[in-house]
Amino acid sequence: MNFDFDPDVEEMRAMTVAFARRELGGELGGELGGEHEEATTAFDPDEFRRRWLLAGKQGLVGGVVPLDQGGSGLDAVAASAVMEALGYGCPDTGFAFSVAAHLFASLMPIVEFGTEEQKRRLLPALCSGERIAAHAITEPEAGSDALNLRTRAESRGDHYVLHGSKCFTTNAPVADVFVVQAATEPGRGFFGLTAFVVEAGAPGLSVGPPYAKVGLRGSPTADVHFDGCVVPLADVLGAEGAGASVFSSSMKWERTCLFAVYLGAMRRVLESTIEYAGEREQFGAPIGSFQAVGHRVVDMTLRLESARLVLYKAAWGLARGDEDDVAPALAKLAVSEAAVQLGLDAIQLRGALGVLGGEAETLLRDALPSRIFSGTNEIQKNNIARALGLSGNRRRTGRR
Repeated sequence: MNFDFDPDVEEMRAMTVAFARRELGGELGGELGGEHEEATTAFDPDEFRRRWLLAGKQGLVGGVVPLDQGGSGLDAVAASAVMEALGYGCPDTGFAFSVAAHLFASLMPIVEFGTEEQKRRLLPALCSGERIAAHAITEPEAGSDALNLRTRAESRGDHYVLHGSKCFTTNAPVADVFVVQAATEPGRGFFGLTAFVVEAGAPGLSVGPPYAKVGLRGSPTADVHFDGCVVPLADVLGAEGAGASVFSSSMKWERTCLFAVYLGAMRRVLESTIEYAGEREQFGAPIGSFQAVGHRVVDMTLRLESARLVLYKAAWGLARGDEDDVAPALAKLAVSEAAVQLGLDAIQLRGALGVLGGEAETLLRDALPSRIFSGTNEIQKNNIARALGLSGNRRRTGRR
């Protein structure tokens, strides 16, 4: 086993950290607002797009897209390494999250399921940073129950008509292209969903105001509405009935590579915590010399390193083309739980300063949603248990 990255990947990582520190400072979401209107005034879409274009020139928003389609041609391991560097160098985890969601949840479905015409038309501008993508699947009544969509797509010969609404759609307020999941055969479960590519400005498509969120404020999120939205037959992604396959594939990428952003953010906070523990004195000595503090920092380090190994094992399998749903689910679980606990520990070690703001408090806020999006951690555990043969149905053994 070789745990070192190739020299080219290490160079990309160093360049990404330097770029993020130079160009991506500050949280885009502003102060937390209690209403949509407050969140709208806090979020600056022009500044978001300025940063997005810079990230596009750096090759970040199209990393895993093949070279001949406008991307950088990275595999899952290299892409995770770059996303980790982005999370480490960029203090705005929300912006880094938006980049990763655009790339793994939206562009990869087009790469893997799109027609040649769709790829030529959409991918170059999405990789350069000129355009932004969003994946709209979650609905008020279909979160964990992702197959029970109420958004309908009715076939009308050479086009479909979409009716319904989506919620919690990352990048929706700034998106130029939406990957949309809708039911074409309600009640058919896995085979009843179809994915579509819908461009912003399509008649019948509208986007609500950005949410006010506890964390990931630099990532704009909103509702998306379809009121008789006409989608040409040529904009079906994959084939009719293949929507669940499109979604499942995108989740493998997201649950692995996107969560590398959190590895970088955790590393940054861990390093600053160690520095703080070496400088902060109580009872005439640095608090880092106290066993209770030292042990907590060791636990933080162990969680980060363990989660990192699980994630890169999943990325290695994804790069090889393994048909494995367990490894990405484990990676998502390990990283999200580690990020929340590391944020709590970093705040605790800073004492009262930890609740006055700063990167420890920001990490905790940004980590809380990670246990919910990409499939809640409870759902991941259900799926892993099922894959291990624990279906939830008790076998009759004759014993009580």
